[in-house]
Formats: sequence, C-alpha cells, structure tokens
Amino acid sequence: MAGAGGAPTEYQVKAVFVYNFSRFVAWPAATFASANQPFVIGILGADPFGSHLAEAVQGEHVDAHPLVVRHFTNVADIGQCQILFIDRSAAANLDGILAKLDHRSTLTVTDVQGASLRGVMIQFETLDRRIRLRINPNSARAAGLTISAPLLQLAQIDRTEQ
Repeated sequence: MAGAGGAPTEYQVKAVFVYNFSRFVAWPAATFASANQPFVIGILGADPFGSHLAEAVQGEHVDAHPLVVRHFTNVADIGQCQILFIDRSAAANLDGILAKLDHRSTLTVTDVQGASLRGVMIQFETLDRRIRLRINPNSARAAGLTISAPLLQLAQIDRTEQ
C-alpha cells in the first residue's frame, strides 16, 4: 500500500482510517434490515482515494455485513450508508448535506477544514505532515452513533450544540 518511495500517500492513510472507523463506531441495532445487508462506505463528490479505499475493504466484514464502497454525486442519491466521506468537491453545500442526513445513523467524515465545528462527525486535519482527527461526539450521538473511547483519545474533540 505504499506510494512511490515506500511511504503511504495521504489518501492511502485516510482510506485505512475510514475503514477502521467501522471497527471503532457502534451503529444502532436497527441500522440493518437483514443480517447480511452490506455495510456501505459512501463517497460523496469526487473520489480522492482512487482504488485505495476499495482495496482496504475488499473481503472485509463488520459482523456479518460485507463492506462495500459506493459513490454518490449528490446527497439525494444516498440510500443506506453507514459511513459517508464528503469530498472537498461537495463541501460548498456542506450545511445542506448535513441537514439532509439529519436523523440518519450515517457517520460523516471529511477533510474540509472547520467541518467538525459545523457538525461533521470526524474531520481529518494534517498537521506537521501527520494526519490528525477532529471528532464531534455531539453530532455522532445525535445520529445514534457511539464512538469508542480509544478513537476519541486519538482526536481533538470539537463540540457543537445539537
């Protein structure tokens, strides 16, 4: 999974993070209609991951749910989706996207700066060439999601009123 020169690229690292969020976040029991319904990681807007996210989840499961990656061009196309990465290309409508996802158990993730303060649940931030996390636990809780303590300990915590 290394880029030229052996070091992983920014989006290779972010792809692994997104995959691992499926292990460190708990969704409500009613999230899945059936025991083998896919666990969907969606990408809204342009796909900055290339093949890296699909490679990270290939053959993987969350409980009995096979992990799949789906691409969406607009928020109206999003059906069942447990994790949604909002690309910078879709960020101009960030508030509208979050409003349309309100009351859905969808973990929102982006690398748009300041997004965690606007209600996105997990925001990637690059500091000193290292990827850091900013987490808004209030937004996650409002969606019925529980972020594990180990993941919260890795992050800067941002809070917004819900």
